[in-house]
Amino acid sequence: MADKTFFIDTTRCTACRGCQIACKEWNQNPATKTKNWGSHQNPEDLSFVTYKLVRFSEVVSGGALRWYFFPDQCRHCVEPPCKDAAEALGYKKAIMRDAATGAVLFNQTAKVKAKDFEQIKEACPFNIPRYAPTKMVMAKCTMCIDRVSNGLLPACVKTCPTGAMNFGDRSQMLTLADKRVRELKAQYPKAQVLNAKDVRTIYLIIDDSVRYHKFAKGQGPAGMTRIMAMNKLISPLMRMAGLKG
Repeated sequence: MADKTFFIDTTRCTACRGCQIACKEWNQNPATKTKNWGSHQNPEDLSFVTYKLVRFSEVVSGGALRWYFFPDQCRHCVEPPCKDAAEALGYKKAIMRDAATGAVLFNQTAKVKAKDFEQIKEACPFNIPRYAPTKMVMAKCTMCIDRVSNGLLPACVKTCPTGAMNFGDRSQMLTLADKRVRELKAQYPKAQVLNAKDVRTIYLIIDDSVRYHKFAKGQGPAGMTRIMAMNKLISPLMRMAGLKG
């Protein structure tokens, strides 16, 4: 099976939230209690039982009101900093990368201390990992690995009615994204694909990324936390001394 990638074309997203509901249903996650907090976006954020969230923002620009929709989910990084952080903290089996698809997967049987989870979450430039304190485990988008391994599309992609959600072999998705950007550039000079070289969930946007979501493009260096930095510095010295890193 070839390396897989999501291509999310935000210009075709209508915020119907079909992908959000399909994700809930396929993963058998319970509903999240919501409230009217003044936004079309609900629930307010990702959670341990909400892997996908269509973010909604309203921006007044040049006297005009503009809406931005952003179907947020794990980026399944090519070199996942969350995995590096977990391993640096001693959780060797907490986060895995599927060799066939490239999916970054959280082990739901691996117990993680709350303080260590904060370090793992800090390592993610996209603020994705979530945690259940009572269970001491982490959760996020799984790339619907059970579906994909059986030749099916992820539930969110299968449900999308507009073509905003796309999924397939990485080379094909990158080609599709590049073609779409070229189609839009004349009308939208800021059209671009975010983080195409570094992640397996790539987004096409036509305006500044912060207008879509604070973490749309990612923030800070990819996951070099204090603990990770120390581990990278000390581990080679420990190996030279014949000790385990």
